[in-house]
Formats: sequence, C-alpha cells, structure tokens
Amino acid sequence: MQTASTNIGERMGRSQELSDSKRGPVIGGHLCNKSIRDISWLLNIPRSTVSGIITKWKQTGNNSHSATKW
Repeated sequence: MQTASTNIGERMGRSQELSDSKRGPVIGGHLCNKSIRDISWLLNIPRSTVSGIITKWKQTGNNSHSATKW
C-alpha cells in the first residue's frame, strides 16, 4: 500500500527538457515585448521555464540547450 507522501514524491522531479523548436518561440515572444506570463500562456509552458530560457539566452546569446548544457 502506498501512502500519500509516496505518491507525491513519485510525481516530483525534473521534467523533460524543452526542445530547441519550442525555445525559439519563447525568445521570439520576448523580442516582440510579450510578457513572460503571455508567452507562458500562449505556449502552454510554465512561467519559470519561460523565464529560465530568456535568462539563459541573455547570458549566452544562444537558445540551444545542447550549447549551454542545460
């Protein structure tokens, strides 16, 4: 029998990385002065993910996860 805490622990953890084809629209939205909330809603991805992609892009100038070793 599993307890509630076991079920929660099983769901938590890192999710899959966003593909490069999904990162491009995030940067595009940012360059078009869309808010993080709007980009998140339009692409149906978490705000924290959008923010992280934009931050990494500003630091590296590259939106590829393979180049930045996410």
